[in-house]
Amino acid sequence: MSKFYITTPLYYVNADPHIGHAYTNIIGDCMARFKRLNGDDVFFLTGTDEHGEKIKESAQKSGQDIKSFIEEKVANFKSLWEKLNISYDHFIRTTYNTHIEVVKQAVVKLCDKGDIYKAKYLGFYCVSCESFWTEPQIKEAQGCPACARAVEEVSEENYFFRLSKYQDWLKNYLKDNPDFIKPKIRYNEVVGFLDNNALVDLCISRPKKRVSWGIDLPLDDDYVVYVWFDALLNYISAIGFSFDEDRFKTLWPADIHFIGKDILRQHAVFWPIILEALGIQLPGKIFAHGWWKAQDVKISKSRGNIVNPLELIEEVGADSLRYFLLREIPAGSDGNFSREALINRINNDLANDLGNLVYRTLNMAEKYCQGKVYPLSRQLPTEFKEPFLNLEEKYSEFMERQEFSLCLDGIFKFINVMNKYVENTKPWILWKDKKNNEIKYFLYSLLEGIRIAALYLFPFLPSTVNSIRKQLGIEAYPISLGDRMWGKEESFCTKKELPLFPRIDIEEPNFS
Repeated sequence: MSKFYITTPLYYVNADPHIGHAYTNIIGDCMARFKRLNGDDVFFLTGTDEHGEKIKESAQKSGQDIKSFIEEKVANFKSLWEKLNISYDHFIRTTYNTHIEVVKQAVVKLCDKGDIYKAKYLGFYCVSCESFWTEPQIKEAQGCPACARAVEEVSEENYFFRLSKYQDWLKNYLKDNPDFIKPKIRYNEVVGFLDNNALVDLCISRPKKRVSWGIDLPLDDDYVVYVWFDALLNYISAIGFSFDEDRFKTLWPADIHFIGKDILRQHAVFWPIILEALGIQLPGKIFAHGWWKAQDVKISKSRGNIVNPLELIEEVGADSLRYFLLREIPAGSDGNFSREALINRINNDLANDLGNLVYRTLNMAEKYCQGKVYPLSRQLPTEFKEPFLNLEEKYSEFMERQEFSLCLDGIFKFINVMNKYVENTKPWILWKDKKNNEIKYFLYSLLEGIRIAALYLFPFLPSTVNSIRKQLGIEAYPISLGDRMWGKEESFCTKKELPLFPRIDIEEPNFS
């Protein structure tokens, strides 16, 4: 057994969660469940970023005190993760005292090393993104490069981290470690940026007269710590850095950071340099997924085109939403979200292909064998061989590369072969001709195929798979990738329930 440490970004609590947040955590959960299937000791971290002036402003607009406002938003995120069956191991909040102490210690350590200095800043600041930008960046983007909002010109004294000092080191590191950033397009983006631009030192403070809600800067009582510097350190504070050395050594480095591509700069430039400066080993991989868009416009709070995942879960169910987001696009690409596409996936893949296969197989098991299937032979049907062996060979490879949509494509090819097997075998004729042994072999093959397909589907559709296993009568033992060999089950005692995925009327109203 080996450890596997997975993280998501910390979600900013100035507003409620949207479909982009759900997507990141679903990807993380899918990976975590796969690694547990594989026998790894997984630690899956998620949490919330709770500092910054935007949060204070949002609390004031809501008429709440800031702590009550934050507690409400944190509860909303936790509620979403529960409804989506996100199997995280720890939920970190940047307002935790342990995290605050780690941030302060990191600032002091970098200052003692000579990597932090005070200087006057003259440039442009985006209140919404809480980010500083140079004049050329603002001119090129005609506003904030991240959110397109107007920026304000700022002149003030602040504390800076010597990011520029480490530019050559980071360039060399990336060239020596081409798999550090995935997918490849994001790696090329970061390398190209470093090759064509000089890094500007990172402002790691904000004066309290402008930003009052944050961690006090240990170097100067008149300042708080910049929210991004604060938030990035959660990946080490959550696992005991500086206060639980044994736990930290057990879990660090993180094996994969899942992020959205809009925060690539912070994770692929700021974060590795901060770690290097602190003398801490870098994570194994940064995976930057694409955006979900609505009519080719990024879904985000700032653009006002939010898709509410809680309403979608209420309408179609958590597993249906998980499936759509993981199947519709490769994880590194952008995709367009529409209710029509969601319902088509549910009706065609989940209701017609998977749900219909399970329900009619269990129906036949009841009708022909009273739910008890004991075959004379457990040999793999010739019709199943190609998709079964392809899954056996490719499934783990696809999952390790975060190619979730390709994984699902392979699983559903196997499911569709089983559906075709029913049509070609015509069991109703076997029953009429009283070919009992052939019927038992036919049903065993379907039930065993469903068992194995369900095992592969578990990271994607955990609640559905638990239901399938219960109906197959095999829920008693833990699910493991080691059980994917054909013929493991000697027999089945089925317990048919309602269909897994009722069809949905595509004309229902759009909840967004």
